[in-house]
Amino acid sequence: MADARLDHIGLAVADLGAEASWFCEVFGLVRELTLRVEPLDLSIEMLIHPGLGYRVELLHRPGSLAGGKPGTPAEAALRDGYGHVAFDVADLEAAFDLAVARGARPVMPPCPSPEPGVRMAFVTDPEGNLVELLHRPGLRGADHARLRGADGAGR
Repeated sequence: MADARLDHIGLAVADLGAEASWFCEVFGLVRELTLRVEPLDLSIEMLIHPGLGYRVELLHRPGSLAGGKPGTPAEAALRDGYGHVAFDVADLEAAFDLAVARGARPVMPPCPSPEPGVRMAFVTDPEGNLVELLHRPGLRGADHARLRGADGAGR
């Protein structure tokens, strides 16, 4: 499966419309597909980045529970499973400011990452899901994957 690529992440949310609007406004995503799975009473909103092609799938079922979300990167590292989603952005400070202006809670302001040459920040979206913003100078999206090579080892 060396040719596999990440297609989307799925995130269960309490307010499908509000979360879809937030991800679209903050990350430039657009609504690609709206689905219903009637036997599960499940609503799905698939969002896509028009230039980079990655997707965020938002799912909602009445009666879903919000508990157990990590509020910080340190809390996320104490839980097995997925702790956060990360977006590589061109302007870290502007992305952080926009996310907060649109209702995100600041968790960690823009700062150097432990990875040399990379800067990062963390927010929680309006429903408390942990989101990392990071900036990797020089490589963006498809260029990053192509330059690293199919095995991820670089060239």
